[in-house]
Amino acid sequence: MSSKAMECMMLAEEQTKVLEDSFTKVTRHPDGTTLMLIAAECGLSEEDTQKWFKLRNAQWRKAEGLPSELGSVLD
Repeated sequence: MSSKAMECMMLAEEQTKVLEDSFTKVTRHPDGTTLMLIAAECGLSEEDTQKWFKLRNAQWRKAEGLPSELGSVLD
């Protein structure tokens, strides 16, 4: 990740791998239960995990040429 905000979270390589795998293979918008499971697997709080997904979604939308905030077009 090149985003400064993502780097500020100071995640271990294994945590980042689990988060990225979840983002690409499971969902970009985890529901409460999925978020809880991902957080537990990473050893992060649900709040930090949710923050990571929010930042990662903004980065994904920017890379796709979409607005960084979710608007009327669902991703």
